[in-house]
Amino acid sequence: MIFASISYSNLLPFQIFIKKNISNTQIKQIAFYKKNVPSYINKKFLEKKVDAAFISSIKSQKAKCSNIGIIAHKKVYSVFVLKKREHKEDKESNSSNILAQILNVHGEVIIGDKALKYYLKNKDEKLLDLAELWYEKTNLPFVFARLCFNKYNTTIQKLANKFTKTKVKVPYFYLKKEAKKRGLSPKELQWYLNHIYYKIGHKENRALKLFFKYARKIN
Repeated sequence: MIFASISYSNLLPFQIFIKKNISNTQIKQIAFYKKNVPSYINKKFLEKKVDAAFISSIKSQKAKCSNIGIIAHKKVYSVFVLKKREHKEDKESNSSNILAQILNVHGEVIIGDKALKYYLKNKDEKLLDLAELWYEKTNLPFVFARLCFNKYNTTIQKLANKFTKTKVKVPYFYLKKEAKKRGLSPKELQWYLNHIYYKIGHKENRALKLFFKYARKIN
């Protein structure tokens, strides 16, 4: 199996889960594709160069997907539109660029760790958190990505189900290492992860259907 992973902080708990809950024999059967930004992972997945990946929700409409994703209820703190700047899409994004159009907000879209760092350094600036604006519009969480698969359906579904039932704690040494790599403090990284969750249930599925409906009107 060739598995691709988004390079952002929001998937650290899943990466820890993989390391702790998959046997060495199973790990040997998984080739982990180099981590990259969402738009690149989406491209490789749709070209079927990877078997499974977290892909942007907007690209998951026709894919076979599991019951986990990258989700925020109200604020996400890593997907913003900067009103003071000229309109510009984030080349790393697919879903968030569309979401900004749906919400009719104008400015520069920024996502991922760079957006989180920008927020932490510019808390006095009026930033438009797209997950918060989506919640105000719909009273629903926003699903930014989903774990989808081209092959190994049963394996991925079992993995996803186990992940939803496992409380994953990121060890401090790993948190410290990843925080340093990303220019954050361990406290800041843990604070951010507290705003992300992964199980796609009834509300999340409603949110996805509504997002797809709005996106079709734009396209």
